[in-house]
Amino acid sequence: MKKVLVSACLMGQKVRYDGNALTQESELFQRLVELADIVTLCPEVAGGLPTPRPPAEIDVADGGAVVAGKGKVISVQQIDVTGHFVSGAQKTLELCKQHNIKIAILTESSPSCGSTLIYNGQFAGTKVSGHGVTTALLRQHGITVFSQFNVEDALAALEL
Repeated sequence: MKKVLVSACLMGQKVRYDGNALTQESELFQRLVELADIVTLCPEVAGGLPTPRPPAEIDVADGGAVVAGKGKVISVQQIDVTGHFVSGAQKTLELCKQHNIKIAILTESSPSCGSTLIYNGQFAGTKVSGHGVTTALLRQHGITVFSQFNVEDALAALEL
């Protein structure tokens, strides 16, 4: 059985910035749980951030820029939390390497896990095309990242 990394919040763990989960209960998601050996992790918690924690956004709306040292993750209180996000991304990558994980399903819009959309860095609730810090690092190392809205695509990739 192949291993798949899934954001802990999607599996019902209350690790989101607001102390809640984002539990997925769709038939497709349940099929994934049946077909794969699920490994869970919250990159932000792994990076040392507490739950709950102040919301944070990427100042340049590009997780790849953060990985490259050309962007920052800033909390709504204007505190630089970049180190926590980069550390969490690195720990997530290490976990994937340890378990030979090639597919991840991460939480859309998150500054760590977003795979197609993230917030624009202005704390105005505006989403833009982009990806989070963890997603950027995983993709740089050949790990395919999907969101909870693309489980069907993840299942297709898993069955290859």
